[in-house]
Amino acid sequence: MSTVEQFGYRQELKRSLGFADLMIYGLIFMVPIAPFGIFGGVFQSSGGMVALAYIIGLVAMAFTALSYSQMAQAFPMAGSVYTYAGRGISAPVGFIAGWAILLDYILVPSLLYLIASLAMNSFVPGIPVWGWLIIFVLLNTAVNYMGIQMTARITRVMLVAELAVLAIFMVVGVVALAQGKAQAGAFTPIFESSAFSWTLVFGAAATAVLSFLGFDGISTLAEENKEDGRRLGRSMVAALGLAAVLFVAQTWVAALLMPDRAQLIADGDKNGDAFYRMAEFAGGHWLSVLTAVATAIAWGFANSLVAQAATSRLLFAMARDRMLPSFLAKVHPKHQVPVNATLAVAVLSLAIGLYMNSREDGIALLSQLVNFGAMTAFLILHVAVVVHYRVRGRSRNVWAHVVAPAIGFLVLAAVVYNTKLVTQTVGLIWLAVGLVVLGVSYLIGRRPVLPSEVK
Repeated sequence: MSTVEQFGYRQELKRSLGFADLMIYGLIFMVPIAPFGIFGGVFQSSGGMVALAYIIGLVAMAFTALSYSQMAQAFPMAGSVYTYAGRGISAPVGFIAGWAILLDYILVPSLLYLIASLAMNSFVPGIPVWGWLIIFVLLNTAVNYMGIQMTARITRVMLVAELAVLAIFMVVGVVALAQGKAQAGAFTPIFESSAFSWTLVFGAAATAVLSFLGFDGISTLAEENKEDGRRLGRSMVAALGLAAVLFVAQTWVAALLMPDRAQLIADGDKNGDAFYRMAEFAGGHWLSVLTAVATAIAWGFANSLVAQAATSRLLFAMARDRMLPSFLAKVHPKHQVPVNATLAVAVLSLAIGLYMNSREDGIALLSQLVNFGAMTAFLILHVAVVVHYRVRGRSRNVWAHVVAPAIGFLVLAAVVYNTKLVTQTVGLIWLAVGLVVLGVSYLIGRRPVLPSEVK
């Protein structure tokens, strides 16, 4: 098995995670019931073709997972696409890729905390939204501080709970359909001739992709993986495949049972409760409450727990290479976690969450920026696969090292192109700031340089 020492680093993080731990981590990061929280938005933007939007999102992410798998074998280190682009192409490109995905990793915990806090506030209004934000941040920071094994144990429990809620919904939903409660034709969630257009569906896929983001977080645990890089890559593909089956199945059933379809498409899901209204129509008020509370706990605790862990590893990797302040590279001597990076993510998540809570468009803006940052970084990842394996390595595996990354690049490019203008504008400003930071680094003599590989 390749080691970090081969690439000029010391092994500081604890290798304790196996294939099952990594796959579960990815599933929790993606959240098996993720569509519950954004169902209304995807339904409205896809003209009711929710399942199709998720299928297109799966295609984009499947090819991305294959590229991640290839690079994880070559460079089994923390840092995700930052490491892969830096090692596969060059250090400056790695910085830009890392900067791009920071838009995803830094903002996604804030998004999760905010959605969960708003949901919990609706059930327990005595605690304000900012109070729930603080509770979620403190709880997750404490768990992550105790070490990756503690995080792994808790994620197993949370995964079982989420799957149980999903199973209940699916059973009740299928029974409701059998009782004749369907509000549309059986194949409407995948194709509606009167509404279909590629621009519409790709635009909806840009939102649906949010549910898939997280499988890539597995790569940030490369230095805590006790098996080889192939197993790490396979855990990403396996987690993505399982999540996709769950996403398509639940959104198909939900789309068939959605009442007031025309109104939702025309007016959108202003209160974010479309899925819960559908659940009440299908099974009663108890199902609405169950799915809403499950969403709050899944997003605010389980998902944000692993999101904080992944973000801290990315900050750790970039700081270790002197591309971010060095204090972020400090590892706790007992718990063997990047302690300062973990605390920094907590502070940033709380500050951004509180600010976005004061904006009417806070959740929508965060969602769009998270997706833009991730997909931009994934575009660079696909290029890195071709450069590292085909251009430099003269690989003869044309499918894995040319065709697959090319298809993934083109699909992602189509999704990015169809995102909203404000998202593209803010995202490009973020990238421009990254280029400025990179330029300043060169001017002050701190150009990006990765530790040399030991021969």
